[in-house]
Amino acid sequence: MTGYTMLRNGGVGNGGQTCMLRWSNRIRLTWLSFTLFIILVFFPLIAHYYLTTLDEADEAGKRIFGPRAGNELCEVKHVLDLCRIRESVSEELLQLEAKRQELNSEIAKLNLKIEACKKSIENAKQDLLQLKNVISQTEHSYKELMAQNQPKLSLPIRLLPEKDDAGLPPPKVIRGCRLHNCFDYSRCPLTSGFPVYVYDSDQFAFGSYLDPLVKQAFQATARASVYVTENADIACLYVVLVGEIQEPVVLRPAELEKQLYSLPHWRTDGHNHVIINLSRKSDTQNLLYNVSTGRAMVAQSTFYASQYRPGFDLVVSPLVHAMSEPNFMEIPPQVPVKRKYLFTFQGEKIESLRSSLQEARSFEEEMEGDPPADYDDRIIATLKAVQDSKLDQVLVEFTCKNQPKPSLPTEWALCGEREDRLELLKLSTFALIITPGDPHLVISSGCATRLFEALEVGAVPVVLGEQVQLPYQDMLQWNEAALVVPKPRVTEVHFLLRSLSDSDLLAMRRQGRFLWETYFSTADSIFNTVLAMIRTRIQIPAAPIREEAAAEIPHRSGKAAGTDPNMADNGDLDLGPVETEPPYASPKYLRNFTLTVTDFYRSWNSAPGPFHLFPHTPFDPVLPSEAKFLGSGTGFRPIGGGAGGSGKEFQAALGGNVPREQFTVVMLTYEREEVLMNSLERLNGLPYLNKVVVVWNSPKLPSEDLLWPDIGVPIMVVRTEKNSLNNRFLPWNEIETEAILSIDDDAHLRHDEIMFGFRVWREARDRIVGFPGRYHAWDIPHQSWLYNSNYSCELSMVLTGAAFFHKYYAYLYSYVMPQAIRDMVDEYINCEDIAMNFLVSHITRKPPIKVTSRWTFRCPGCPQALSHDDSHFHERHKCINFFVKGICVQKQKKPGLALLWGPGREKPCWFVPSSICCHLAIWNSHPPVA
Repeated sequence: MTGYTMLRNGGVGNGGQTCMLRWSNRIRLTWLSFTLFIILVFFPLIAHYYLTTLDEADEAGKRIFGPRAGNELCEVKHVLDLCRIRESVSEELLQLEAKRQELNSEIAKLNLKIEACKKSIENAKQDLLQLKNVISQTEHSYKELMAQNQPKLSLPIRLLPEKDDAGLPPPKVIRGCRLHNCFDYSRCPLTSGFPVYVYDSDQFAFGSYLDPLVKQAFQATARASVYVTENADIACLYVVLVGEIQEPVVLRPAELEKQLYSLPHWRTDGHNHVIINLSRKSDTQNLLYNVSTGRAMVAQSTFYASQYRPGFDLVVSPLVHAMSEPNFMEIPPQVPVKRKYLFTFQGEKIESLRSSLQEARSFEEEMEGDPPADYDDRIIATLKAVQDSKLDQVLVEFTCKNQPKPSLPTEWALCGEREDRLELLKLSTFALIITPGDPHLVISSGCATRLFEALEVGAVPVVLGEQVQLPYQDMLQWNEAALVVPKPRVTEVHFLLRSLSDSDLLAMRRQGRFLWETYFSTADSIFNTVLAMIRTRIQIPAAPIREEAAAEIPHRSGKAAGTDPNMADNGDLDLGPVETEPPYASPKYLRNFTLTVTDFYRSWNSAPGPFHLFPHTPFDPVLPSEAKFLGSGTGFRPIGGGAGGSGKEFQAALGGNVPREQFTVVMLTYEREEVLMNSLERLNGLPYLNKVVVVWNSPKLPSEDLLWPDIGVPIMVVRTEKNSLNNRFLPWNEIETEAILSIDDDAHLRHDEIMFGFRVWREARDRIVGFPGRYHAWDIPHQSWLYNSNYSCELSMVLTGAAFFHKYYAYLYSYVMPQAIRDMVDEYINCEDIAMNFLVSHITRKPPIKVTSRWTFRCPGCPQALSHDDSHFHERHKCINFFVKGICVQKQKKPGLALLWGPGREKPCWFVPSSICCHLAIWNSHPPVA
């Protein structure tokens, strides 16, 4: 405290020391400030100068902070990676730049090519326009030339005669009536359609005498006929039913003649009238004997020579089954060929010719030149000798065990009931029919009944007496179904029957079954046959059979279909042109009105066989030539589907006489839209495709938002009335081609496979040509037929899930095939393909043709199919055993027309021997060209 005070007060003691201290502090601060200034200002300048001097030195190794070489700097690991990246990016940039320059060069070249193509297109358009003009001018010139050389023909105007036109006077001799002098052609022009007017029997006195069953059956079948009209003024033919008369009514000839002449359209002479007298019994009255029928035709089962006018009157079959259908299930099978008895005969002759004529002539007198009076005694002796010889087992009885049926004089009366006679005939290989001894009796109801029963059960008729007039003899060739032997050759009958081979015998039995079923079996058959006989005689073509009207389901299309490379990649193989023009139908048949003239030599009775392919329709059994088959291999030439040809000559060329032809795909589907769309897309670009008909088998319509593919051809979606596999084979009117490719919606076929199958079918148009094969064989342990789908070289059928067939068979399947078959298909929802194979094999007597090595189809991802069910194969076993029983179930009772598609019209007698279907032609390569 004292020191401090001293210093403040300027004391003298320590004053010098304090001043030094102050001075030293000031010097330190100044030095420190100066030093810091020097460091902060001069040191950076010196460092900068030093570094600059080092960088400019010549020796590169003395650089300290300047840029170093890459190898020195990349010694650091992470810097090395960055260096590599930099080098890679630099190289890629250089490459991209080079590519960019190349692309620019190519773009420039392509631009030049585009300009050149544009110029070429313009030039081509000009050339095309010029060609179109040339084609148009050529077509115009061609039409002018055709118009000059072939004037257009129109249908002639129909001129009807006056109602009271009496026509020409009848010929001087009643037996001299023929079509040219007793039939008025002016009422039946070619384009008339053959209208027929049927009198109502109840409006006339004789109608009350008719048998009720006969009258009812006749009226029912007349109502169902397509030719019957209610307008009598335009009718070509007038039909009146006069028999059979009820017992014990006896209608006097004079009374019946008076009633006939009182018919409103009789016109004094009855021209263009047909008087029908149907018989149900063997002793039916010959009502029209001693009745003047004028210029009217007579159709009945009993004729005397004095009243029968050949080529004008008609011998018809007796009406055994009036309203009841024949029991086809009781008809025996056609095999085995040989039966228990070689031949049989049962009958009793109440009155011989000698007693009826009140004359007796010795055998020596008979041989002097005059015809023998009666051969019955010689026939009895000869047949009894054959029976006693026991060389063959035969049964002949000339005396009935019970009361014989009533019969005409000199006629062999029937013995027993009809059921007993049929049982005996089922055991007989041949059935003897001895004609009446009276030479003036050309045919009787008793003989016609024996013939009917023999054909019904498959006993080949042997008619003793060549003078007999068999039913429809001027149209049917009875030598293909029966043996007609003169009575003097009775001693040679045994030798003749034993000389027939089994194949000939089977052919005659099959032909007899066909004749019976088509022309004899029911009232419908008899009535339609009578009309067809007259219509064919006056050369009027039959009306075409109806087609199934397709109810189209509206649908949207527009999605461009792609091309599956697995389906359309065929390498260098040219499958054919993809049509750019609208689809075209099969050529029309232009011989509608001339074929009955040009082909009249052909017979009506061509049963199924390798050389007879003329199936008849049940609705109008007309001449097979009206829908004939032109040779084996050239194809069907039906109305609406062909142009005719000579057969063998055209068979040598591919496609026969149809050089340009397309086919229609028919695809059955049921609520599998995705699978269906995929299958339709696979058809894109398929050559020769006309259109696709999709049969929508579900009651549920397709989705409204479903977009259907555009495959270049029309797609027709058809709605069905019910879910049935039979819809696959309906003859839809939208099918305008002869060729049909039936295919499942899940089937995978390449275009080259389809084209190969189409080519094969064009050379075998009467057969099924397809891909998946199956076979059936006889199962010995179970004594039944067995269906098998295992891989095998022995095949008997081709499944229609992928097969070509002619549209003609669609008519047969839907309208002619027994309804029981279609009912079984509906019951099992199965077997429609087997039924079609049986049908075609029966009609053609040929097996189907399998092409390619396809056995089945695999559809990955498809929904469950019907064939995957465990019961599928069991049902198919049952179907085959049902089909081979020989059921000839009668045709359906519905109006129909002559079947004009295909080889002809034959009602199939539904029996297919195993030998027919046990061989199958297989083509795995292109077929040889003849």
